[in-house]
Amino acid sequence: MTSTRAYFDHNATTPLRAEVLEGLQAALAETYGNASSIHRDGQQARQLVEEARRKVALFLGADPREIVFTSGGTESDNTAIFGVVSASGREPKHVVTTAIEHPAVLNACERLEQSGVAVSYVPVGASGVVNPEDIEAALRPRTVLVSVMHANNEIGTVQPVTEIAEICHRAGVPLHVDAVQSCGKLSVDCGVLGVNLLSMSAHKLYGPKGVGVLWIRKGTPFTKLLYGGHHERDRRPGTENVPGIHALGIAASLSRQERETEARRQLELRDHLEALLVQRIDGVSINAAGSTRLPNTSNVRVEGVDGEPLVIALDLRGFAVSSGAACSSGSVEPSHVLTAIGLSREDARSCIRISLGASNTREQVEALAGAMEEAVHHLRRLAPAKGAPISSGGGAR
Repeated sequence: MTSTRAYFDHNATTPLRAEVLEGLQAALAETYGNASSIHRDGQQARQLVEEARRKVALFLGADPREIVFTSGGTESDNTAIFGVVSASGREPKHVVTTAIEHPAVLNACERLEQSGVAVSYVPVGASGVVNPEDIEAALRPRTVLVSVMHANNEIGTVQPVTEIAEICHRAGVPLHVDAVQSCGKLSVDCGVLGVNLLSMSAHKLYGPKGVGVLWIRKGTPFTKLLYGGHHERDRRPGTENVPGIHALGIAASLSRQERETEARRQLELRDHLEALLVQRIDGVSINAAGSTRLPNTSNVRVEGVDGEPLVIALDLRGFAVSSGAACSSGSVEPSHVLTAIGLSREDARSCIRISLGASNTREQVEALAGAMEEAVHHLRRLAPAKGAPISSGGGAR
């Protein structure tokens, strides 16, 4: 319905920055050597890899020798979880995580359970933030790992990682943090956080898909999952994705320079958007509104409107957002994160996620609010839900 489009789904993935694309293309065309080869072409590739390692280490406040390049966030999460659990000599083994983790963590924990490892899933309340005391209460003498995300990908809530790290340190239990969503949006310093392992992914901070990082603090018990060559200090075998790693280094360096300024800008836009939606559309509420959230993330519930049709309606109007529902085996299931914070299955299906990025402007935010007001009115008129507001305007947050 519109000739221009605006992208508001940056938590799913981000577009390549021009500088990153330029570096990626140059590496693909010019640096084709195997980084393990000793000839000049191989050593040129090795230089790109090690330069990127230093940039990522600086981005994370880490030692470059502790950086392991992977294929992305899912591999990093799986490698951290299975690598630490496998390295532990304790039997029986126990792992602690939360109910709102990414599927890359939750499904890995489910696999652990199938192999006989006990897993505790610590709940969260309506705030969407786990209580560190609940993590502490879940620990057992046989606990070998705690895995807690830094920021939630759906509702944006920031978890008290530093406090949890202190608890884990006292108990002598390694802490893994999935920082895929927070990297590039918050300051992520491994030393300040006090964690043992941390996952990140390039495509969440304007880098390419297919490359990520697992940071492993020196001395953390760890067993590699793959077997082959001795790449990445014998922690992750396989010929390095030199162009992708080089591009990740560029993206991390640029993000480090700009993230504070950009975070403030996106926070202002997000708050402006939420105020417009609440003011213009009856029955709108912001999930976890009172909690500390990622500056770019807004999870919006619209009473009486299913999220999937609203996403489609906004897409037709030129706006890319996402819903919290997941399609599996032909049925749409509500988000596990939204039900974990206390929403009913019906209410969870009435939510959409809006995640801003570097390309979004105030004009786009205001246009999205207008398009959403129009789309909600249209959908309510087509299929009025029981108890749904009839008129628009004057919603309450």
